[in-house]
Amino acid sequence: MKHKAKKSLGQNFLKSAAALKKIVEAGEIKSGDVILEIGPGKGALTEKLLERVERGLPSLRGKVIAVEKDHELVEFLEKKFEEEIKNKKLILVNDDILNFSITNDGFPIPKNYKLIANIPYNITGAVLKKFLSARNQPELMVLMLQHEVAKRIMARDKKESLLSISVKAYGTPKIIMKVPARYFSPAPKVDSVIISIKNISRQFFEQNNINEENFWQIVKAGFAHKRKKLGGNLKNIANPIGLASVANKRAEDLALADWIELTRA
Repeated sequence: MKHKAKKSLGQNFLKSAAALKKIVEAGEIKSGDVILEIGPGKGALTEKLLERVERGLPSLRGKVIAVEKDHELVEFLEKKFEEEIKNKKLILVNDDILNFSITNDGFPIPKNYKLIANIPYNITGAVLKKFLSARNQPELMVLMLQHEVAKRIMARDKKESLLSISVKAYGTPKIIMKVPARYFSPAPKVDSVIISIKNISRQFFEQNNINEENFWQIVKAGFAHKRKKLGGNLKNIANPIGLASVANKRAEDLALADWIELTRA
């Protein structure tokens, strides 16, 4: 099938066997796992995921749920994976992932599922927000992201962001592999990175005895004006006594532990 990548949908098809292998390995797929894939494209990653979930005893075999927005690609995938769809090893959904329901009452996705995908880069932030804060969170995520976005998540320059705090509050991020732009068709303008986010849960809030909603209210207010100091950003919502020690700092200089203390105060 000759399918011209659509810029409007952020389509860049991964063509590297080495990168596909790393993504699947990072997913730590076991018998019975249910995998949610976003934007399967021409099915290169889908094929590798299906190989993994089909291993083991028939009663323990898992399945892949692939959500594709592009109707033309859905038609292509229906033909390519006709047998897998028939056997219900692959559930193909023609939908926008940002509209897709992941609650048990909306679509049969179990509580323990994994999100493994080469996502369109223009919806990276929205995808992370939707799934990390979802009522039905994935237990693990393996995603292809822009290199710069991955560096922001890891905060290797010791400067945190709303994005990095958001990821670290729900899970443990790790960079798996850098993927050069030439490994895609068409090649994007920037290099990419495979990143995993493990141990996804709400334990952070439970263990630290803080209210999730209050925590995000303070963090978002702190990052509302990046160049302003926290004394100004948080003066209307934070306890003055708790704010005193960080009033002259900027939000990017605070680690996760500092935000815990601010929320408690």
